[in-house]
Amino acid sequence: MASSGETEKYYLEKEKIAIDSDEEYTYEEVPVDEDFLAADLHEDLDLAVQTIQDVEDDKQAGIKKDAVPRSSVTKREEVVDDYVRNFLVRMGMNRTLDCFQTEWYELQQKGLLHEEDVGVVPDIYLRNQDLDNEVKFLKQEVTKYREAAMKAKETYVKLRKERDYHRMHHKRVVQEKNKLISDVKRLKRHYAQYEPTLQQLKKKYEVAMKEKMLSKLEKDRAVGQVTGLQSTLKSMESFKGGSAKQSNGKMGSGERRNWPVDNEGRGPTQKTLAQEHSRTSLQDVQKIPEDYKRHPDDSVFPADTGVNPFLAQIKAPTGHLSRAGGFRLSNTFQAHSHPISDVALHPRKQILATSSDDHTWKMWAVPSGDIIMTGEGHTDWVSGCDFHPSGSKLATSSGDSTVKIWDFSKAECVHTFTDHTHAVWGCSWHTCGDFLASCSMDNTSKVWDLNSLRCRYTMRGHADSVNSIEFLPYSNTLLTCSADKTISLWDARTGLCAQTFYGHMHSVNYASFNLRGDTVGSCDSYGIVKLWDIRAVAPMVSFDTGPHPANRVSFDPSGSVMAVASNDSTVKMYEISNGRVSPLIGHEDAVQCLIFDRSGEYMVSGGSDCTVRIWS
Repeated sequence: MASSGETEKYYLEKEKIAIDSDEEYTYEEVPVDEDFLAADLHEDLDLAVQTIQDVEDDKQAGIKKDAVPRSSVTKREEVVDDYVRNFLVRMGMNRTLDCFQTEWYELQQKGLLHEEDVGVVPDIYLRNQDLDNEVKFLKQEVTKYREAAMKAKETYVKLRKERDYHRMHHKRVVQEKNKLISDVKRLKRHYAQYEPTLQQLKKKYEVAMKEKMLSKLEKDRAVGQVTGLQSTLKSMESFKGGSAKQSNGKMGSGERRNWPVDNEGRGPTQKTLAQEHSRTSLQDVQKIPEDYKRHPDDSVFPADTGVNPFLAQIKAPTGHLSRAGGFRLSNTFQAHSHPISDVALHPRKQILATSSDDHTWKMWAVPSGDIIMTGEGHTDWVSGCDFHPSGSKLATSSGDSTVKIWDFSKAECVHTFTDHTHAVWGCSWHTCGDFLASCSMDNTSKVWDLNSLRCRYTMRGHADSVNSIEFLPYSNTLLTCSADKTISLWDARTGLCAQTFYGHMHSVNYASFNLRGDTVGSCDSYGIVKLWDIRAVAPMVSFDTGPHPANRVSFDPSGSVMAVASNDSTVKMYEISNGRVSPLIGHEDAVQCLIFDRSGEYMVSGGSDCTVRIWS
């Protein structure tokens, strides 16, 4: 029987075969199953020849196949039963071999042999080596798991300590929170007891502020009366020895003054006020010493005739009051790259000047919006601009604390005034064109002489920044407003304050005369707008456009409508006769400035949206 191993092995068994005679053997006929024969199979010579040829071809193919070199024989390990048989054959233990085979096949048939029992016989050395490798691997795994267990133990101990710490800290925070809650409740109860007292103190404070304001007004009125009496006494003393020529045509300060009224019965006109103001301020002019030497190029202030030729041109309210809907937005154009701070109209031509925070000023044709000229020279934002009464020059004020004069015929800056120490907020020309007034953040206003190119007067009196300044047309009277919540009237010939208006509770942003000169409009940083009667030195009307600041006010030529530029991106039109306020919506950001043309047919506004809008 053949067995697998390193070489093919056999074992022999002796058997005796009896020789029988063929003649005595009986042959059994085997029937042919017809089902296994093909239907078309018939004995044929050609078929026999073909069969012999196929057999020869198969032999030739087998020879060629045997000629192909065989691959190397792979070595296979012995299984257990072959190993035992080979051992018994080598030892010649035939009976033991028979017993082994009998018992082996019985156990195999019964299924009592396991897979590891009938497998390959292992090599003891390889087996030992495998076991050693497995032991080493297991030892490494044990070491690794031991280290991981130690780290986990350390982490667990650390986390447990942190948990204990945070638990203790949480308890402490809870205790502090409870303590703070109790303290807050105690303080609330404590402060609740002060509420009635605070209300009483607030009422007392308001009453005290009202009394203080009244006392200030009384004080100013008393000071004015004392000053008037002193000037009257001095004038009477000086007139005692004077000649009749000096006293001809002059009214004494102590005489009763009969104020003429205008056609509508509204009291003294601008002419009367200006004449009276010139009489009262004459004494201040006479106080100048006889040896006082003026600058040789100084200009002379014109006399206050009080005649405003524009009043004769305004015979009826402007057309926008009679039209349904009033002003409407007619044109818009982008003027600057930064917010627009001021606008001014040419006295005779349809030309608009704008100043901006982009350090430039520009001139435009209105209402088309075509640019005419651009001025560059200031090193900071340009805060204000104003045309010379002749229209040949332009004055600009700037945050670089300078005031510049630009001559259109020379297309350049012809002079720069630098006496201000802080930013200059605005400027205004005298009607004669020889004087320019400016106001500044240094709490002062200045009057500049364009002939001698020097500062004639510095007007001090405000306690905070002077935000606007304006000459009354055809007069020597100046109007200023300040962040100290006051409005003042000044005599430009002497630089002295003639009157101060109190009433605003916040910084006054702008103040302006109406064309008649008997009313002043002002606005403050909380949107409160007031109308003042110059003759009574008292507010006429006060209305609120807030809570946004009001930046500019302007009267139309008839004096029946006042426009207010508001920080809420609207222009509010206030009708003085009935107190009705209607907004003009169009700007996309705060409205900073506005102005009416002299005919009252259209209005120009500029804002922080860098655009100029024309309303007509």
